[in-house]
Amino acid sequence: MNKNEFIIGVYDVIKEIPRGSVVTYGQVARLLGKPQCSRMVGQAMSRAPKELHPFCHRVINSRGRLVPGWEEQRNLLEKEGITFKKNGCVDLKKHNWREVAILPKM
Repeated sequence: MNKNEFIIGVYDVIKEIPRGSVVTYGQVARLLGKPQCSRMVGQAMSRAPKELHPFCHRVINSRGRLVPGWEEQRNLLEKEGITFKKNGCVDLKKHNWREVAILPKM
């Protein structure tokens, strides 16, 4: 899988995350068979085309932290019923996407 295929795969995964659920950068990388590439997932997310923006807020870091400086992310997640712990992190035990999406073959 080359870099472009990986990026397209990232976008395919995030489109599958259901409303009210979140997934981590590492989970996306593992779903694509590249568990060591969570930073590349973050880079792909930061460059996501506008048509993917309705899905991007559902991707968070492994501790449940939100994207620094993206104040709207919390509001978008709260509108979907996502709850937060006292420390401001998403409650991953409640909202982590556990389903493995069936991804198109690359």
